[in-house]
Amino acid sequence: MRKTILGLAGASLLAACSGDTATEPKPEARADALKPGEYEVTAKVDELRSIDNSTPATKMKVAAAGETLPAGRACVGEGGAIDPVTFAESGDKCRPSSSYLRGGRLSLQYNCTRAGTGELTQLVDGQFTADSFEAQVMTSTYFSGAGDYAMTRTLTGKRVGDCPATPDKSPQQKAAS
Repeated sequence: MRKTILGLAGASLLAACSGDTATEPKPEARADALKPGEYEVTAKVDELRSIDNSTPATKMKVAAAGETLPAGRACVGEGGAIDPVTFAESGDKCRPSSSYLRGGRLSLQYNCTRAGTGELTQLVDGQFTADSFEAQVMTSTYFSGAGDYAMTRTLTGKRVGDCPATPDKSPQQKAAS
């Protein structure tokens, strides 16, 4: 029994000291800003719930397991600014109320209005590298009538090139069409 324990301890020490780092993931380099250009963006609705016990006033639905997510395109401007339309549903008018993109972290807040319905807030929190981002988007609505909801989505984006003259629709705008 003693020999077995000593043998296992010795093998563990050898494995720990072998210097093999092949199993350790290489951390991605932190970036000060997203590289300007066109990004392919996918959006997955993780949770959608009614706030006022009525049907949520959105065309977005929770993604089914294994469902292929629609991808859209978004342009990132100079300084890494992400267009608010990336996070909005079709027809929403959004303006940033706070914005932080630095050192690989992004934290954004947008105040939006939806014609004929009311107001909503988008809180965006995530990480980025020079050419990709992943963020959780939390939406809360403050509509004048029924349909208030809280929604959580995960957005991922990967730079695919330079921005075209005419931008494509965001994944949310495609889903709402």
